[in-house]
Amino acid sequence: MANLNIGDDAPDFTLPGNGAQTISLASFRGKRLVLYFYPKDDTTACTTEAISFSQLLPDFDKAGAAIVGVSADSVKKHDNFVSKRELTIALGSDEDTAVSQAYGVWKEKSMYGKTYMGIERTTFLIDPAGRVTRIWPKVKVAGHAEEVLAAVKAL
Repeated sequence: MANLNIGDDAPDFTLPGNGAQTISLASFRGKRLVLYFYPKDDTTACTTEAISFSQLLPDFDKAGAAIVGVSADSVKKHDNFVSKRELTIALGSDEDTAVSQAYGVWKEKSMYGKTYMGIERTTFLIDPAGRVTRIWPKVKVAGHAEEVLAAVKAL
């Protein structure tokens, strides 16, 4: 499992996405990318985060940054999530967790005394050359999208 640091090359990926799209790191070369990993579609915190990023998408566009959310949910679940919540951001399906592992966010977690493997909510800001320029580990959702937007605008 990777442990990415600022300045590292972002691991390459190609994922199936909502709306029958293919999402790859290479397609964002020359543009900043906010790549955020989240545990599960349509749960309270994940919904709040996705809606926040969707609402701010025009501001991210203006600042020259794209947004992609990644979870281990299926494309079908992503399509339902996007439709139900009227999301405008792209969501990648990492069902085999290979991308989550490459980014070091597939971790052992615990809830109610049980341990299990899952995605630790983490956001990466990737520069136009494909390097990691900022990492937000163990994200708290409230105000996070706004904080990421401020970081993008500051570049």
